[in-house]
Amino acid sequence: MKAILALEDGTVFHGKSFGATGETYGEVVFNTSMTGYQEVLTDPSYKGQIVTMTYPLIGNYGCNDQDLESYKSHVEGFIVREYSSYHSNWRASKSLHDFLSENHIIGIQDIDTRALTRRLRNYGVMKGIISTGDQDENSLINKVKDSPGLIGLDLVKYVTCKEPFQWLDQDTQAKIENRKKEDRLQLEFDFEHPLNQTHENIQRFSVVALDCGIKYNILRELHNHGCDVMVVSATTSADEILAYNPDGIFLSNGPGDPEGVPYVVETVKELIGRKPIFGICLGHQILGLAFEGKSFKLKFGHRGTNQPVKNLETGKIEITTQNHGFCIDADSLEEKDVKITHINLNDNTLEGIEHKNYPVFSVQYHPEASPGPHDAKYLFKKFINMMKLSKDSSLIVTS
Repeated sequence: MKAILALEDGTVFHGKSFGATGETYGEVVFNTSMTGYQEVLTDPSYKGQIVTMTYPLIGNYGCNDQDLESYKSHVEGFIVREYSSYHSNWRASKSLHDFLSENHIIGIQDIDTRALTRRLRNYGVMKGIISTGDQDENSLINKVKDSPGLIGLDLVKYVTCKEPFQWLDQDTQAKIENRKKEDRLQLEFDFEHPLNQTHENIQRFSVVALDCGIKYNILRELHNHGCDVMVVSATTSADEILAYNPDGIFLSNGPGDPEGVPYVVETVKELIGRKPIFGICLGHQILGLAFEGKSFKLKFGHRGTNQPVKNLETGKIEITTQNHGFCIDADSLEEKDVKITHINLNDNTLEGIEHKNYPVFSVQYHPEASPGPHDAKYLFKKFINMMKLSKDSSLIVTS
């Protein structure tokens, strides 16, 4: 079936559809990862966006039930150069086409993704529309111009949990038990996602995760580092969070503009200095605003698994997974009791902060990867150390 991608600047691309059919709007962005399209599709941080994969062949290893980063796909649309209709992988349970269809996501292929990416890099990300119905270019351009943008929009309310839940929840436990029926699949599952392994030798900590669109692999990493995690809605008040008497508080990733969720910023302000806090991605931006910093929109954002970040404390360079279109202005934090810990080597933007007096820190990138490199996983141990020091200053993780 024919499909059209139209951008708000009047640029039009003609292609073929796969996945669902219909019409969808969103901010058109690009991701430079070579693999991990299923994790990208199910990352709640992509809510409101139409994602372009710069790698030319997508779908060749299909989709499975283990590599989900949330309970469903959240992207508004999916753009690829070439969709592989034949997939080959022993872990695959369905094709990418079937996965998109089940999640009502419109895909478009046979698009010159190189030309599209160059346009987004030169002029910045912009609103777009994919349609398999309306084939009138002028009509589509007018529709996309009238569609809302992401600035100031609260997208967190669409992806946060409705009720608090303890990770591991019953659904996840059931999935693990089902995997035990297939030995070969279970071995692979345990290797990549060791959710069901016991950690009797690890000191356990109670953590409340403020869910702004949290990825499953963050929860897996917290669990595997000794945390019993209670996930709560982004609308949960500071008093309600503290009522759980946690050892630490985690601020999750999520979609959109951090200034679109002032209620979360106010909650975090009340929590600073009360408990150790660790933030990732949107959680980092929210923490920056809570410190009275300012945010701004990047021209085309950072999305991919190959972003170089410099750790200013060690001098080491980390290759990181990133997905964000907004950033905290480092200059806006100069007069605050905050130190800059990490910067992006591509554009020198802020990638990490830490409070000078309180056990509070955050990073703009994704140390849990999934997909991506594992250079930054040490940050989970840093969070554990903060909670240990809060309980007993003699206990510190060294390895």
